[in-house]
Amino acid sequence: MQNIEEILSDEISLDPDDWESFRKLGHHMIDDMMDHLRNIRSEPSWRKIPEGTKKFLKGGIPQMPESIAEIYDEFKKHIFPYPSGNMHPRFWAWVQGTGTPFGVLAEMLAATMNPNTAIGEHSAMYVEQQVLDWCKEMLNYPMTSSGILVSGGSMANITALVVARNHQSGRNVRKEGVRAANGRMVLYCSTETHSCIEKAAEVMGIGSDSVRKIGVDENYRIRLTELAAAIESDIAACNTPFCVVGNAGTVNTGAIDPLDDLLSISRKYNLWFHIDGAFGALAKMVPEYKHSLKAIEEADSVAFDLHKWMYMPFEVGCVLIKNAGAHRKAFAVEANYLLNHEGGLAAGPDPMGNYGLELSRGFKALKVWMSLKEHGIQKYASAIRQNIAQAFYLGELIGKEKNLELLTPVSMNVVCFRYRRDGLFTEQLNRLNKEIVMALQERGIASPSSTILGGRYAIRVANTNHRSRKEDFEVLIRETIRIGDGLQIQQKVVPPH
Repeated sequence: MQNIEEILSDEISLDPDDWESFRKLGHHMIDDMMDHLRNIRSEPSWRKIPEGTKKFLKGGIPQMPESIAEIYDEFKKHIFPYPSGNMHPRFWAWVQGTGTPFGVLAEMLAATMNPNTAIGEHSAMYVEQQVLDWCKEMLNYPMTSSGILVSGGSMANITALVVARNHQSGRNVRKEGVRAANGRMVLYCSTETHSCIEKAAEVMGIGSDSVRKIGVDENYRIRLTELAAAIESDIAACNTPFCVVGNAGTVNTGAIDPLDDLLSISRKYNLWFHIDGAFGALAKMVPEYKHSLKAIEEADSVAFDLHKWMYMPFEVGCVLIKNAGAHRKAFAVEANYLLNHEGGLAAGPDPMGNYGLELSRGFKALKVWMSLKEHGIQKYASAIRQNIAQAFYLGELIGKEKNLELLTPVSMNVVCFRYRRDGLFTEQLNRLNKEIVMALQERGIASPSSTILGGRYAIRVANTNHRSRKEDFEVLIRETIRIGDGLQIQQKVVPPH
């Protein structure tokens, strides 16, 4: 390298030149954030992004420094007014948690510490271990099991399935690659299982053709006789069944598969039993769901999100794996630059990089640790129970309206319904309900999402919102009917001749 002395004659830093001005702006930011969260109920549930803002956000990379005050003004003008809205009390789209004010501050503290929670002797490593133990306590999962915090349900599921594939193959898959001793390796799940399971199969190299999607009953629960028949058929065809995936709350309807029966089938055929409990697993803390979710305690692995029904800021998911040895064996590597020492910074717990795909890992655990201490687990359990009760209340409101129809029984916190009128065909009702969803969102009234159930377009409410109240669901019903009635007149929808 040339000109070393010249380059080092005026060394730079990215710290502020004026710490007091920086501190003042930081205080102003916190005040703005807390004011916004405090008054979120008075805001629309969603705002359309103006074309001017989209154009602004396509600008080229800054070449020279800008004033931090001006940068914050740009944030307030072009970014902050247009969130997805999941902190709003009438946001029920997809399954996204609400976050909390203390969680915001925890994220700031984590960013200030800025640790890599993959390796080393530092506090963040021990905080994650404690949070993982707390997650085991939540589900009454064995304390001898292992686990890791990940970005969300998709990574949690793929982590568990990699362990299942490697352990069940009976071979050194990491060295030899994916090839079953007999035929192809196959796993089983219902047609209602989240798409990340199929994606995991593709990423793992066993291919989506190795995912046997089993049909569901009228309550969207996996059909056990069809599952057993599929396993027997694969065995007869010299394939290698290795895993059954059960749903603790399907993404479409919140249905809970018959987990006890799935556990029994898995044990009968010596298969790995994995539970995708992305949001529903945490309902195990609610008295009414302890029995239907008890099989979680016996599952070989379970995946769930803390940024869904534990209301943590994005992103933080968790996977727990009963066989800690199999978990470590699936991911651990030895590298000269990742050696553990008896002392110093390279001492500490077993590196978390030995339990997952990521080596660069943020301090996700801190917001969980601080939030659980702020409220205690019993309050979280009460909030989850409240969300479920609100979903049943919404179901009751729908049942009282002649122009509304439940499309599946309410079983937990997901409600699927539609606006209807006599004389309209399915295609027309689908188009009408799609317009209702978009109008609810674009007018800033509420943010449900949608799905298709048996060919019918459903307005879908997935309630993992600690800010929602009974009155919010009453608003949703009132406005759905008002918009539906108005669209019916404006569009002059009539049955085809």
